[in-house]
Amino acid sequence: MTPAPDSYRGLTQAVSGHIASLRISTPEVMKAFNDLGRAATANGALDQKTKELIALALSVAARCDPCIGFHTQTLVRLGTTRQEVDEALGVATYMGGGPSLMYAASAVASFDEFASAARR
Repeated sequence: MTPAPDSYRGLTQAVSGHIASLRISTPEVMKAFNDLGRAATANGALDQKTKELIALALSVAARCDPCIGFHTQTLVRLGTTRQEVDEALGVATYMGGGPSLMYAASAVASFDEFASAARR
């Protein structure tokens, strides 16, 4: 396991910069990916917040720090409570064991970082 980043805000900003480069070099691929994301997270039988909680749990399972950052940032924007995040992370930990618990702890740090910044 790699250590959690010092700042999820900094991590997501850095990754976004690199993704911007890909938007220039592979615009069709990036448009298709963005369209897929919009379609997958649109309100339907499940609302967007529920889908983002699932995405966060999968980010923990996949051990993807940038994914954790992006999904916790969105969850804060959607008005998700810390309790909702904690319960989703509980399921991720149940399904993924110890390694998922370590990344769940990182997800809590990321959510708290973005929630703190949103209150300012």
